[in-house]
Amino acid sequence: MQDDILKLAYEVSQMTREKIHLIASVMNEAKFLAINTRIEAARVGQAGAAFGLLADEMGRIASRIVGIAAELRSATDSSTDRLLKAGNDLLLRGRGERLTDLALNVVDLIDRNLYERSCDVRWWATDSAMVQALESRTPQAYQHAAKRLATILQSYTVYLDLFVVDPNGKVVACGRPETHRSLLGYDMSGEAWFARAMRTQSGEDYAVADVDRVPALNNEQAAIYSTAIRAGGEARGQVLGVLGIAFDWAPQAEAIVQGVRLSDAERDQTRVMLVDAHKRIIASSNGSGVSGEYCKFTPQEERGYYVSGDKLIAYAHTPGYETYKGLGWYGVLESTL
Repeated sequence: MQDDILKLAYEVSQMTREKIHLIASVMNEAKFLAINTRIEAARVGQAGAAFGLLADEMGRIASRIVGIAAELRSATDSSTDRLLKAGNDLLLRGRGERLTDLALNVVDLIDRNLYERSCDVRWWATDSAMVQALESRTPQAYQHAAKRLATILQSYTVYLDLFVVDPNGKVVACGRPETHRSLLGYDMSGEAWFARAMRTQSGEDYAVADVDRVPALNNEQAAIYSTAIRAGGEARGQVLGVLGIAFDWAPQAEAIVQGVRLSDAERDQTRVMLVDAHKRIIASSNGSGVSGEYCKFTPQEERGYYVSGDKLIAYAHTPGYETYKGLGWYGVLESTL
């Protein structure tokens, strides 16, 4: 609609200029006609005196109309320029606000998704198989926990793997040992998510690590959520170890950034990104720069847009969802003007 308004304003401007030019052209012809009439009137002497007066009046009127046309052209050009500028500003504002809404939608979708992951880890940590594995610490208990994790993975396809970690940081059971051959026995004691999970105060708490590649998971990108496994599965029970769940980041994030509702024309000139709190690109609709490139944008508020060179940059900071506060991420859309 805004494009149509600007197009109409331009067409009206062009039509007005053309008609004013036509008026000026006709009046110039009338002036030349008046001059020729005066010459002829002078040539025939007294008999042409009346025609001479008429020619003078025609010339005066023609000059006045030419002057009015020039004034009209100047006024029209000025008004049209202001109209086009206002229209362009309106178009930019409308586009910027729309892309900002889409940026918010992008980060909101991932927050809602990750909120469910925080619920999953807290729920599964109370599973009797996980609790018994760390209470008895026998090969049979570890195997039973592994079977339980494998069963969960059959229904929850958004995970790379689920794994139980003893209090020393050693992975003692996982759901896909054939796929992740180095995961069993892997030392997770140096991971921040493990340390934070061991320090949680109750079963309501959890820890999360930013998206990164995990060597023990075949170097795949994952967001690991964790919480303590507690004695008896009780919310305030003694900490026995940790349950870690590895969210399969790449396909889930790609589905979100690729699924933004853009027109075909917008899609060709717009890059949709998820950016972490350090402005590191963790998902991109064109697939480039993920985890290695930093997004050069300068947010001034929680959400908004601005023009940088030939780019319109729209962004929105994570609002969190329910009990999930988010990790300080942004949804960012970068579009060519």
